Amino acid sequence: MLNRLQESDIKLLRVFYAVASCNGFTAAEPVLRMQRPNISAAIKKLEERLDLVLCHRGRGGFQMTKEGEVVFQETKRIFNAFDNFVFNLKSLHDDYSGHITLVLMAGLPLSIHLAVSKAVKSTMKKFDDIHVNIQTRLYNEVEHVALSGECHLVVSTYDMVKPESVTFHPVGIATEGRLYCAPTHPLAKYRDTELPKDINIENYPAIGISGLSSANYIEDESRLAIQTFSDSFDAAMSAIMTGEYVGLLPDYMAREQGAALGLVPIANGSLFNFNHDLFVMNGKNTRLNPVLRHCIKELTYFIAESQK
Repeated sequence: MLNRLQESDIKLLRVFYAVASCNGFTAAEPVLRMQRPNISAAIKKLEERLDLVLCHRGRGGFQMTKEGEVVFQETKRIFNAFDNFVFNLKSLHDDYSGHITLVLMAGLPLSIHLAVSKAVKSTMKKFDDIHVNIQTRLYNEVEHVALSGECHLVVSTYDMVKPESVTFHPVGIATEGRLYCAPTHPLAKYRDTELPKDINIENYPAIGISGLSSANYIEDESRLAIQTFSDSFDAAMSAIMTGEYVGLLPDYMAREQGAALGLVPIANGSLFNFNHDLFVMNGKNTRLNPVLRHCIKELTYFIAESQK
């Protein structure tokens, strides 16, 4: 059992991280610049060090075990934090090179993803020795990653009470949404009309989003009957399409993905409307050097432009 990380363990973890990221030994060869037998030997040695089976390999192809998935996620956090440390250390010497990590909230619309790509390209063009690691996180994880040192910047909506430990850079746009149901749901027939007075929304099971403020589920004297939770709007949409739940969804998701599914805005879209501002976020302990300041400026500009 591993009690303390040694330098040799870090090298083995980097091999495993590359193999897991590439989803196979062969695909990882050019990344690691190692031959397959050497990669296999490194993984075997790491498994012995950890006393765990991390992956299965054979005719069925590469497949991580449950333990391997946990090790992969923890390894990702370690290397993100280490890359951030090196980047911040270099910036103290006015050396703006290395890797920065940008986290996007899962489920953002394609227009914002395209805007982010333009901002990243602009940043890399201005600072030619910068590489940007783009990742996604669930809504209820974005505050944590901004604070933990796992990343430099986060692009996400945020409608909770804003913690003083996070800096919020407003983009100037918001995500609008409302209450939706599947076309097979009993409330779907009220797509274009108000709900009759004898219909009580609290009698219909609803699905919530982990981390979303409970204020979103209350409107005047009505309250959604949250029976279960999903960890993203994408997963909530799948639950809504069962016809068993109503739920809140961003309008862009209903347009981009739900149109083909026939998602129905209940009562002509007048119920439980929400408006969540989009921000670029960073932890107060993140040192905003010229690279990050430029990236924030470009993210703000291109995201705002994408919505015009």
